[in-house]
Amino acid sequence: MSTLSVVQKKLQKRLYRLAGEAVTDFNMIEEGDKIMVCLSGGKDSYAMLDVLLHLQKVAPIRFSLVAVNMDQKQPGFPEHVLPAYLESVGVEYHIIEKDTYSVVKEKIPEGKTTCSLCSRLRRGTLYTYADEIGATKMALGHHRDDILETFFLNMFFGGTLKAMPPKLLSDDGRNVVIRPLAYCKESDIAEYAELQGFPIIPCNLCGSQENLQRQVVKGMLQEWEEKTPGRLDIMFRALQNVVPSQLADRQLFDFASLTIDNQAQPRYLDVMSL
Repeated sequence: MSTLSVVQKKLQKRLYRLAGEAVTDFNMIEEGDKIMVCLSGGKDSYAMLDVLLHLQKVAPIRFSLVAVNMDQKQPGFPEHVLPAYLESVGVEYHIIEKDTYSVVKEKIPEGKTTCSLCSRLRRGTLYTYADEIGATKMALGHHRDDILETFFLNMFFGGTLKAMPPKLLSDDGRNVVIRPLAYCKESDIAEYAELQGFPIIPCNLCGSQENLQRQVVKGMLQEWEEKTPGRLDIMFRALQNVVPSQLADRQLFDFASLTIDNQAQPRYLDVMSL
């Protein structure tokens, strides 16, 4: 869009600012980086590419971008859409063709959620491809709401307190994953995607599943935000303000060795004077 209203400019500036803060806070991008931008064709990955193109122009360091899409051979997938868009914005790109759709359909019973297997197959392929093209970072389009949803999913169904970190080293140590939109709200991204007219490609493998636990958690968080605006911001800040001594993980804090300090100054409280 060539001209933006004042409100639209504020939205764009907010996304650019928050992404810039996340990149800076977690040192996501360094001089000479070759960043593989993982594009799904959804609103989040389009917004992430837009943000990274902006940062590439204004950042005091030089880095390159390579867009990569994985064509999973879903029936009816419009193969021409992403190449046309990426050529229009002048970004180098690669399309990986791999029929993971058939694998997922074969392995997952009808009615069961497919996201877990689908994401593992996709992630493994992208990690390998990042090695092949010499990418130093892999950029994923997860935003603040994704991170919070993952936190509650892990707590409710996995028995762990963990989410999606803004920056991650893969288990084998060969890939660094970054999430430049970690500070950005999904509602802002959705509004911006509509504003910019990104050619969204829907996922008919997992996106149409209404029985996903993630959708349940998303609805819960949205209800909380509606009742108490700003609650999600507070919860996200909590992920950045962890106090191990106030939890119960013996690997993070040495509870067994806790003992009184005989050298500490005594605290006398005269309750009668209160």
